[in-house]
Amino acid sequence: MTSENPADLAPELCVLIAAVLGLVNGLFLPRERQWRVAVVCAAGLVAGLAVAGVAATRADLTVFDSLALDPITHVTRITVLGATLGVLVLAAGRVRDHPRESEHYVLILLAALGAIVLGAASDLLVLVAAYLLASIPAYALAGFAKDAPGTEAALKYYLMSALLGVFMLAGVTLLFGVGRGTDYPVLRAGLSGAPPAAVAVGVVALLAGLLFKAGAVPGHFWVPDVTEGAPPAIAAFVTTVPKIGAFAALYRFAAEALPPGAAGWAALVAVVAAVTMTLGNLAAFGQDNVRRLLAYSTVSQAGYLLVPVTMAGRTGLAEPALLYYVAAYAVTNLGAFAVVLAHGRDDLAGYAGLMRGSPLLGLSLVVCLLGFVGTPPTAVFVGKVLMFGAALDGGYGWLAVVAAVNSVASVFYYLRWIVPLFRRPDGPSRPAAGARAVAVAAALFSLALGIGSGLALTT
Repeated sequence: MTSENPADLAPELCVLIAAVLGLVNGLFLPRERQWRVAVVCAAGLVAGLAVAGVAATRADLTVFDSLALDPITHVTRITVLGATLGVLVLAAGRVRDHPRESEHYVLILLAALGAIVLGAASDLLVLVAAYLLASIPAYALAGFAKDAPGTEAALKYYLMSALLGVFMLAGVTLLFGVGRGTDYPVLRAGLSGAPPAAVAVGVVALLAGLLFKAGAVPGHFWVPDVTEGAPPAIAAFVTTVPKIGAFAALYRFAAEALPPGAAGWAALVAVVAAVTMTLGNLAAFGQDNVRRLLAYSTVSQAGYLLVPVTMAGRTGLAEPALLYYVAAYAVTNLGAFAVVLAHGRDDLAGYAGLMRGSPLLGLSLVVCLLGFVGTPPTAVFVGKVLMFGAALDGGYGWLAVVAAVNSVASVFYYLRWIVPLFRRPDGPSRPAAGARAVAVAAALFSLALGIGSGLALTT
């Protein structure tokens, strides 16, 4: 079913209108009143969540022959909007009275809008536009503080994105040439009779850009530097929100644009998934900086999320596995970063005694870190069960074994962070109220998603 009604894009329009209103208001508000822009942006996100929830109850359709409105888009919308709302709360305290406070909120919304469109795009040209919209504001956000680590991180982020973005554009051009179209259904029909070598080259080049956005090998090098060098709220944002859109885009491309077995998709992505989760875990083992530890943790999580992408078109479990896991990852990652921002320490030793000094914050961190491992009854546990089921049902038992081994191995470095929480505190803990609220809410939501998974997966 197709539609030309702009009202079908109401969630995206809410975000766009809020960003425009925030930017215009910021031009005229004095510095001490620019917090009102945060209220406008938050209102736009809440409105977007409301209409996205309503849209999720309607039948699937395609808008303007380029944006698909289906379960993938609905989950992408709701997860991105909810995570971005949490990031706004985390960022508000840090940029209060900043000369560019309004721009900070607006850039966050624009990047979030790009992530939503990235997950909904069913046309290669829209995919490229969404990739740029999700990327360019993030460069400015990474270097927003204009300090040495932030500037270096932003430069690495930009240069790697530009390089892999060029490969992505080359892949789009090649696929358009051999597939005779950019719309996914047209492309699927055209690629079935195209030269296999040309299709493989185009797919690999396209993957380069999307894997960069997902933070997976080989486009993962920016993740630790940006996570450590950017402001903490932005580190939470760039390791959470763009990934949601990237994995949705990867799955949609594999399921809707590629003919079955084209370019050896399953084998190629399976190898990338195995390397990504293994490299992320190995690199996280020796980290004493919690932000770098979380950075490599997000790399390993990207490997797990690539497993259902590998199984696209091979099993019916792939789509629910991806959608549930990506929502679970988003809330868990946001909660962990919220604890870091609330506590204000980047070294592992600085978390000694957190469980005694701030029990709610310490418990939230434990829930999030054990959630990353896949401990029941957290949301990621359900996501991993679905992921293992998809791999086994799709005939990739060896990939399920690699994921299981990596999940067990990851317990080591998460415990390195958890154990100090129960030691004697070095001093009083005074966590930031807003960040603590986000951390506690994320932990509770992770448990709720895990416990209520049966109801969520049957509706």
